[in-house]
Amino acid sequence: MGIQLMGIAHAKQKLRRNLSAKIASVLATSNVPRGHIAVYAGEGYRKRFVIPIAFLNHPLFQELLNRAEEEFGFDHPMGGITIPCSEECFVSLTSFLSSIS
Repeated sequence: MGIQLMGIAHAKQKLRRNLSAKIASVLATSNVPRGHIAVYAGEGYRKRFVIPIAFLNHPLFQELLNRAEEEFGFDHPMGGITIPCSEECFVSLTSFLSSIS
């Protein structure tokens, strides 16, 4: 029992270190302004968009995030959040969200 708990604690510590290193490398290499997040959208070639974090709370954007979770889980091929919609659809949505903010 004690050995198993030690193994779990060690695994959690290793996971934290790996996640911290990944997050630090992403933050160091990306030039995303404070209060924004980079996401990828498009079919085939995915384009990078930088959007305000506030968009993540809107119900329309929440629906896209749910679809992204269904399609990709938490393993996004681009390294950031990948939105499963066309570039035109994404631009329309972000334009709409910008106009109501």
